[in-house]
Amino acid sequence: MTLIKSISGIRGTIGGEVGDNLTPIDIVKFASAYADFIKKYSGNQQPKIVVGRDARISGKMVHNIITGTLVAMGCEVIDVGMATTPTTEIAVVKEGASGGIVITASHNPKQWNALKLLNNRGEFLNADEGEEILKIADEEAFEYALIDNIGSITTKQYLEEHIKHVLSLDLVDVEAIKAANFKVAVDAVNSIGGIAVPELLYALGVKQVFKLHCQAHGNFSHNPEPLPEHLTELSSLMNSSKADVGFAVDPDVDRLVIYAENGEPFGEEYTLVAVSDYILANTPGNTVSNLSSTRALRDVTEKHGGKYYAAAVGEVNVVTKMKEVNAVIGGEGNGGVIYPDNHYGRDALTGIALFLSKLAKSGKKVSEIRDSYPSYFMSKQKVELTADTNTDAILQKVKELFKNESIIDIDGVKIDFPEKWVHLRKSNTEPIIRIYSEAKSQEEANNLGKQIIDIIQSF
Repeated sequence: MTLIKSISGIRGTIGGEVGDNLTPIDIVKFASAYADFIKKYSGNQQPKIVVGRDARISGKMVHNIITGTLVAMGCEVIDVGMATTPTTEIAVVKEGASGGIVITASHNPKQWNALKLLNNRGEFLNADEGEEILKIADEEAFEYALIDNIGSITTKQYLEEHIKHVLSLDLVDVEAIKAANFKVAVDAVNSIGGIAVPELLYALGVKQVFKLHCQAHGNFSHNPEPLPEHLTELSSLMNSSKADVGFAVDPDVDRLVIYAENGEPFGEEYTLVAVSDYILANTPGNTVSNLSSTRALRDVTEKHGGKYYAAAVGEVNVVTKMKEVNAVIGGEGNGGVIYPDNHYGRDALTGIALFLSKLAKSGKKVSEIRDSYPSYFMSKQKVELTADTNTDAILQKVKELFKNESIIDIDGVKIDFPEKWVHLRKSNTEPIIRIYSEAKSQEEANNLGKQIIDIIQSF
């Protein structure tokens, strides 16, 4: 069992010993630390904080502990209940709140849960802010509100507001989508996406929606990370239903994976590429993705006369870079689309609406759109870490071995070869080193990743 404390928040497995797992004591401590932090920086001793959760089995239990703790700290809680991560982010802004907590372990299996922490813009806290909360939590000197100053809980629903917001975007063409009369298949892995994605599709005028694992009970029917090996049922449904397009999301609906009409995966790396191509064709400008994302985004950006920028891995880092270079679109290669005209956060609902707009206007099949982009092949591998693994020493050795190549070390080590690249970094959310590599063939990408793994294991 594991408890991971990082600048991204606190994430762990449910049950077990305090300090080693995500227990009620750990939840109270970190929720209290977050409330202290928000009070300090908002200058408000009774701040408003939005709380939302995905459909995980442990979600209600964790949610009750967090909201109770925030009330005890004197906070006004806006409880949006079961909601997607982007819905909760939007609610923070709409409510004029001082911050928000999203209760979700994203793509991790059902035994995991987490607290993701937001600022008053509905965006994830930066590294310095995350470090400060960890420090406050370690001090464990919290002062809770006296009876006349305890907080309150107000329950609201924001999905309808979120969908209206998406439909109001200039580049979301509802009429074109309605006219196309699409048949759409959806795999929502038994979480909040099972409610949110069909509701969005109906609002967009899609009449035929084939639902797979859309009951939001949190007992995931398959591994919740939306990878091809976990989405074989969606592939089969595409063929049996004769759907035009398929969508899969993770439990908190910030990642979007697309399936073509032939049952083949579009490729999670190409979700952002396709949406960016549509945005850039209508709004020329710059793009941003993280170091582990496909080169195809750079190619598409340059085709439209824009400039591509790379950021360190992590949504907050991508958002920071997007603001710095005034990017019109950005995100991450795991299917995370960040569209500033909507909000600065990964949002699968926005990605679906924009992709369907592109598909409707193109007159092409999904497979034909995919074939129009440069073909790169990516390998995503990992190495489990032990307690005594010296990650910094491993990264330094890799840098030395490839010192004659182009190296970027703002986040781990990325080695950029003329026709391929490999990026290795320690995960913020799991005890592993991730190794992503990309080349012009799958075999070459796999071999490059394995070469790095051999180096790590020989260290």
